[in-house]
Amino acid sequence: MRCVVIDGYVDEPAVLGVPPYVSTYVRYVSGAFILKGYEVDYYTIDEIRAKSLWHVFSVYDVVVIVGGLTVPGKYVGGTPINPFEVQKIFSNCKNSYRILMGALAKAFSNRGGSLAKDISNNIEVEETVDDIGRWISEYLEKPYIDAIRSTSISGSEIVQKHPRFPNIIAEIEVSLGCERRTYCTFCTEPLLHPKFFSRPVKDIIDEIESLYKSGVRAFRLGRSANIIAYGSDFNDNNINPLAVEELYKGIREKCPDLKVLHTDNANPAYISKNLPKSADILEIIVKYNTSGDILSFGVESFDPIVRKKNNIDGDVQDIDTAVRVVNEIGAVRDATGVPKLLPGINLIFGLFGETKKTYELNYRKLLDYLNSGYLLRRINLRQLMIFPGTPIWHLAKRKTLKPNKQFFEHYKFIIRRDIDNHMLKRVFPQGTILKEVIPEFQEGRITFGRQLGTYPILVGVPAQFSVPTDIVVVDYGQRSLTGVRKVNFSELTMEELLCLPGIGKKNAQRVKEQDFTTLDKSSYEFLKKYFLD
Repeated sequence: MRCVVIDGYVDEPAVLGVPPYVSTYVRYVSGAFILKGYEVDYYTIDEIRAKSLWHVFSVYDVVVIVGGLTVPGKYVGGTPINPFEVQKIFSNCKNSYRILMGALAKAFSNRGGSLAKDISNNIEVEETVDDIGRWISEYLEKPYIDAIRSTSISGSEIVQKHPRFPNIIAEIEVSLGCERRTYCTFCTEPLLHPKFFSRPVKDIIDEIESLYKSGVRAFRLGRSANIIAYGSDFNDNNINPLAVEELYKGIREKCPDLKVLHTDNANPAYISKNLPKSADILEIIVKYNTSGDILSFGVESFDPIVRKKNNIDGDVQDIDTAVRVVNEIGAVRDATGVPKLLPGINLIFGLFGETKKTYELNYRKLLDYLNSGYLLRRINLRQLMIFPGTPIWHLAKRKTLKPNKQFFEHYKFIIRRDIDNHMLKRVFPQGTILKEVIPEFQEGRITFGRQLGTYPILVGVPAQFSVPTDIVVVDYGQRSLTGVRKVNFSELTMEELLCLPGIGKKNAQRVKEQDFTTLDKSSYEFLKKYFLD
């Protein structure tokens, strides 16, 4: 028996599966069919588009498509599947058993400021599955934890069929649900996982070890609504630093040569309300993680009225405390100059109770962080995506909820102009080294690439390279960097030389000929430090 799992990519509050990320779902589903004796193949939707493989899946007994977005995003590494493409694949394999899995089985939207719509009636399919974990549990006739343990290990080998392998990062499920007893009005996490629970430490470590043996060297503990709450359910719902240390230490012991160990979500109110133990957990993460890590804070709004009306946890003072504490502990830099752990701020526009004042409050608070000297690695500005079943979806039936387009575009512009650019200069000072930047695409003579990691920064390099390459930061855009390859001086292109601090057009030709007499001292020292033997 043969099964094909088609990765249409997922993006949820606690799961990212757009390349270079490989989601938990496609690995679990593959593992489930492997355990049932199937020969399993794996394709990404971008691979299907590039090779025009729409008609090749009729030979499979089972065709599974996994996909769906519940948060809006812009993607460099791939483009998520759309309903037309789902139907195009399924219509060409009518003799196969066809399963549509993920948020796409419930509703579809691919942009913020929109209402997700049910598409299932327009898709030729035998089965739709929105709760993939429950389906796996029932399919294998095992309790959820046991089913996920076995499929996460058996499905680890599927990553070797990813077209970007080994330049991928494996998303790892740490916990399900949210530790809160009530939820934000717009969140989809409690729809599928109404009860919070953490996976056993051993199960997570064994899964990562299996992926490691399959060739994966980058991991993100991203499938968690709040990494700081991990293991709290092991400890009578009390914060549990020991569980976090056991997890991180165990990963490091089993995977000594890993290149990336990052995480994602954290609740700033939870950090603030659980000091000093939450600070202990931050110190544990910084001890064992790799640099460039981010704690994404679901701030959503700095407007107290909006926060209250949308049941967002904590107040603005809690966020201030969390930003300060993460900076105090995580802003240390490794030998490359990259900070170990910084906060990221996620904001949503279009929430219930929003006014023009909301936009100004958000801008002023971010500016306050900049002026106070705090580092923010990422400011994510999203427009509300309304998903069926959430409280705000019911509210939207009787009240129009969407961001003010004029306000949104204006404040997005001034946040990028007044804050992002200055923040990048502080987070990645000139001379910072980005290790193993993977080329993503080219525009003219510029190669754009990113590292593996959690929300890695995009860097443009005025040279061609086709393999992971170390890059030295030399300049800044609003949300991206300019860099040059860390190679011997003689290998630098003229365009790269022109980007180096203090060289410019007048000096470039002389410098190319290794005449450094016209350079000022700081420019020569920079050149000597990074490019001259």
